[in-house]
Amino acid sequence: MTSQVSSEAGEALVGEQRSAAPTARHGDEKEVRRLDRVIIRFAGDSGDGMQLTGDRFTSETASFGNDLSTLPNFPAEIRAPAGTLPGVSSFQLHFADHDILTPGDAPNVLVAMNPAALKANIDDVPRGSEIIVNTDEFAKRAMAKVGYATSPLEDGSLSGYRVHPVPLTTLTIEALKEFGLSRKEAERSKNMFALGLLSWMYHRPTEGTETFLRQKFAKKPQIAEANVAAFRAGWNFGETTEDFAVSYEVAPATQAFPTGTYRNISGNLALSYGLIAASRQADLPLYLGSYPITPASDILHELSRHKNFGVRTFQAEDEIAGIGAALGAAFGGSLAVTTTSGPGVALKSETIGLAVSLELPLLIVDIQRGGPSTGLPTKTEQADLLQAMYGRNGEAPVPVVAPRTPADCFDAAVEAARIALTYRTPVFLLSDGYLANGSEPWRIPDIDELPDLRVQFATGPNQEQEDGTEVFWPYKRDPRTLARPWAVPGTPGLEHRIGGIEKQDGTGNISYDPANHDFMVRTRQAKVDGIDVPDIEVDDPAGAKTLVLGWGSTYGPITAAVRRLRAAGHPIAQAHLRHLNPFPKNLGQVLKRYDKVVVPEMNLGQLAMLVRAKYLVDARSYTQVNGMPFKAEQLASALKEAIDE
Repeated sequence: MTSQVSSEAGEALVGEQRSAAPTARHGDEKEVRRLDRVIIRFAGDSGDGMQLTGDRFTSETASFGNDLSTLPNFPAEIRAPAGTLPGVSSFQLHFADHDILTPGDAPNVLVAMNPAALKANIDDVPRGSEIIVNTDEFAKRAMAKVGYATSPLEDGSLSGYRVHPVPLTTLTIEALKEFGLSRKEAERSKNMFALGLLSWMYHRPTEGTETFLRQKFAKKPQIAEANVAAFRAGWNFGETTEDFAVSYEVAPATQAFPTGTYRNISGNLALSYGLIAASRQADLPLYLGSYPITPASDILHELSRHKNFGVRTFQAEDEIAGIGAALGAAFGGSLAVTTTSGPGVALKSETIGLAVSLELPLLIVDIQRGGPSTGLPTKTEQADLLQAMYGRNGEAPVPVVAPRTPADCFDAAVEAARIALTYRTPVFLLSDGYLANGSEPWRIPDIDELPDLRVQFATGPNQEQEDGTEVFWPYKRDPRTLARPWAVPGTPGLEHRIGGIEKQDGTGNISYDPANHDFMVRTRQAKVDGIDVPDIEVDDPAGAKTLVLGWGSTYGPITAAVRRLRAAGHPIAQAHLRHLNPFPKNLGQVLKRYDKVVVPEMNLGQLAMLVRAKYLVDARSYTQVNGMPFKAEQLASALKEAIDE
């Protein structure tokens, strides 16, 4: 869904927490309460369709014009036993009438489809929040499965919440009687009933969801209409039942966005579009060699849909074959990409080293997840920075770029392609599961806003020999970028040999000469060190003494925490890194301006270690590795402690 927004960019001045406006009532209609923001979490069994429900609510919210941020949370098992805590799937959405940065610290509304969903999420729900519970699922056996000795709906344990008991399953089956579906088939639509109810509660548009359902089940029109009927029944239930006496309005975020056309986008989708845009701007075919791995697989799925843009996708039999094919495509003149996550990076490391030696452009897209080994495949972590920096034998420097938000994945992909093509080098693009699956509004850029990435292939000999004849030297470098020429195989007169054994500078012939090896190692390092990256910008309106430095997906929680601290009168500076190798040239000067530097990371302090080693500053780590992004209030408390010390 896209929407037009015309306004000046705006920022929330008091963090991410504002009070509701007074209620309004029109005649005998139900009260309508105006809010500035809401956080909703849908939770249920992994077969209850919570991700689809959350995605549809998000799409309608985006089309309405709210700013938003989402946090899908998947179980790691392919199909955990139904009704168990490991099988709970949830989708959290934060939407507002102003600029927001995170999916929210805690839900204002929890939709719990069964006892497991309630138990797995209740500790995150603040007292006074609303809980919508599917009472049909609270049978003794289901409750016992998750450790409830008595029903939480009857024992008073939920007395601090505004609980709405709704027999979602029964109401859905009753609403779909006319369709002649089996009970099991009808029950599957209960998530649409819940979606309809929440759409009524928050005045969400409905046309897009009904169109989506009819398109999704176009080959099964009876199922399509049954889902539409369940959706409408949920809306009507909210309208008519006395239990829901109030509905809520959250106005569009007209002050949050620059003028443009917007759509809701996830990080993996934005990254896919960025790769396509880069290939078009470079006038090169895009080639993806990949092996499916969570949470990177969606990029393979998306790019496979775009053959019309000259995209070729190859689903290899393993990680090594995937990157090997991609490197071959780079040799052949394509914009080559391989996608993976942490365990796949380990398998690809030898071929990444080969790409460094060959000096060919190659994008290694690493959607980070919790490790080591299989680790937490559906959870997020900034686990692989040191692996990207050093996870190869010998001296094998690779540039590293990291997006900071789901929408920023588009720009980061274009930037990674610029570096790879300009400097003839493999480049790491480090996203993570939080960015990959999360979503936010994205302004669709105009074509003229994108950089020109066209490259000049070698077309003829470039070196004159002593006898006056001209030959092609594959390692004769550009004096500015130190990039070697890129010769497409089959070009007459440009025949050359490449491989993993050390080459002689210039000629590319195999060389075991110690001095030549020393020169080539230092030259490859100098090429990466000399990459042109923008200076890091510092947000410091009050001349603070403490700087918070972040990278990647910590941007949203850090910025939200900084806003809260400043609103409370605590001066703090903020800087965020996109380029992690090489660092911006002014980073050292920036760090030494501050008495304290705090580095929040979803690892055990990888960036902090790099910063301490390179710049000899006392960078303090604040870390977590629990598979979830930071909460803004958590960071605000930690940063305030650092300021007060």
